[in-house]
Amino acid sequence: MKSSSQLSQGYIIAFAATVIWSTTGILISYLVVTYSLPSLVLAFWRDLFVSLGMAVGLLLFNRPLLHLERKHWEFMILYGLTLAVFNSMWTFSVQYNGAAVATVMAFSSPAMTAILSRIVFKERFSNVKIVSILLSLGGIVFVSGAYDSSTWNLNPMGIVFGLLSGLMFAIYNLEGKHASDTHIDSWTALLYSFGWATVFLLFFNLGNDLFITGRGAFADMLWLGDSLSGWGILFFLGVAPTLGGFGLYTLSIRYLSPTTSNLIATLEPAFTAIWAYFFLNEILTPPQLFGGVLVLAGVILLRFGER
Repeated sequence: MKSSSQLSQGYIIAFAATVIWSTTGILISYLVVTYSLPSLVLAFWRDLFVSLGMAVGLLLFNRPLLHLERKHWEFMILYGLTLAVFNSMWTFSVQYNGAAVATVMAFSSPAMTAILSRIVFKERFSNVKIVSILLSLGGIVFVSGAYDSSTWNLNPMGIVFGLLSGLMFAIYNLEGKHASDTHIDSWTALLYSFGWATVFLLFFNLGNDLFITGRGAFADMLWLGDSLSGWGILFFLGVAPTLGGFGLYTLSIRYLSPTTSNLIATLEPAFTAIWAYFFLNEILTPPQLFGGVLVLAGVILLRFGER
């Protein structure tokens, strides 16, 4: 039984992690709008900075976690590929949808994870899970505006990238479950998944430069040039929201149950919407707010159903 002070400490840590995580979409949107930074270039540098930060941190404080058994390498490459695709879809979603909408749409991942768990792991669906999935997916329809045919004409890529970000994060979650089941430490998995994601994103950028834009190999990799502020924000994006958020969230589980920490993390879309309003002048429409409430209700219901 945790003491009252330990529970309070856990709540504060989990809350701080969620606030930090909620700045991810804001920073991405700012970089895309202010510097017109290409999405794939942004995703590459973000993952590279995360990998370097993780490597330095483990080298200084916990070197044994740098070791990965040979039998896990193939899985970790696949894990990194999934993360690379997710980060690409997430960045494109922020570009096309804005930070607030993209974050809410990414929260379709719990419902998609439940569906994939049914397909892959043959998990049974309780009535609670069915209702939570319907709430989440119904909410995404309102948030994305998919119920309006004109949206498919004006912003079809926003809907596609938003749904794909949720799907890829769901797949990433299932792979994270496999990593846990095979006793790969969470910090080791984070390091190598982001490391391989960086490699794949390097090739994504190369393919984009050679076959889509025709600008030449890696022509856009130094897009920010001598902009110290741009590089500083990009570095902060890679280190603070990801490493800081994940680190604090992991720490919170020492004091709280995983279910409680997960429930606190569902506040992320709300915080992102607040940041987006004050810093990016993004305002959710009434249907989008209603959809966001449905998504959060579905996630919370799913968490309680899992418990």
